[in-house]
Amino acid sequence: MREIKMESSSVITPEDVLKCLMNDGTIDAMRLKIINQLKANEELKNTTIKMAEQSKVLNTPGAEKQTKRELFDALRQELETSVLEKASKSVWELILDKNGLGKEINETVEKVFCRLSGREPPLFPPNVETQSGKKESEKGKGKERDNGKENSDSTSKKRKLDEMNSEGAADEVASGSSKPPAVPDDSSKVPRPSVTT
Repeated sequence: MREIKMESSSVITPEDVLKCLMNDGTIDAMRLKIINQLKANEELKNTTIKMAEQSKVLNTPGAEKQTKRELFDALRQELETSVLEKASKSVWELILDKNGLGKEINETVEKVFCRLSGREPPLFPPNVETQSGKKESEKGKGKERDNGKENSDSTSKKRKLDEMNSEGAADEVASGSSKPPAVPDDSSKVPRPSVTT
């Protein structure tokens, strides 16, 4: 693996990282892993086979008289776009997978960036508090759905940022003031529309 040294004062660009990954063969290795995982993707294989079996080209009378090359060219013309869309979707799922290849890609890019910039990995250590807070937030959303009436009442009380700024409430939030916003006592009572017949 070839080592590229850069001054710690210079800014490391994405192009610098990409150039390093290309020069040391990492991009080719990742491409090969993606291709192998696509080849092993049974769902993608089965979908492609099913599309070919149901194609107009193969189900047209006289198709058996065509050469393999003619059939292949006609199949490509008919199915290429839809098959490539499915393959592309599968590739993106692999790249964005937080546990598999996507994680490996992120870690590799981060290591190269750290090596080029002279920093110590990890740049963004996993935050346990953030993950547990996320779970609590999801639990809270479930409670909001259960209390649908309360939730719908609270949304009608939300104020726009412009209103908050004009009242100075944004300054209170920014300063960390724990005082609740002033709300008139009768605000919880929603007037019912009068029905006259």
